[in-house]
Amino acid sequence: MKIVLDTNVFVSGIFFTGPPHRILLAWRDGTVQLLVSAAILDEYHRVKDELAGQFSGMDLQPFLQLLTVQAEVIEAPPLAPVIQEDPSDDRFLECAVAGKAECIVSGDKHLLKLVEFQGIPILKPAAFVKRYL
Repeated sequence: MKIVLDTNVFVSGIFFTGPPHRILLAWRDGTVQLLVSAAILDEYHRVKDELAGQFSGMDLQPFLQLLTVQAEVIEAPPLAPVIQEDPSDDRFLECAVAGKAECIVSGDKHLLKLVEFQGIPILKPAAFVKRYL
């Protein structure tokens, strides 16, 4: 199953137990395939740098390197703007559409408000785990 993870879900899955972590374990085990685009990788790197500045000793780099090897990197052309309140969230929609994702997993209120986009459901991590894992 191909999925796109919003940044908050990816980072939460690394540092905390719970549904986001279970999703990353499912990726590790091959149950799900993560899709990322260059824009999503840029966002993950930006957050990595931000967290490293706030918390010394925190290093997301090994996880980001694993992403570039294990995730499917998608070329995601821009779509017409969708999320007016936070246009940067459109990157997750673009990747999902271009990669033919079966789900977007997010905790972001702007994405979740859509419920689905072009037939792709947008679920909170707990709902995704309950439904698919």
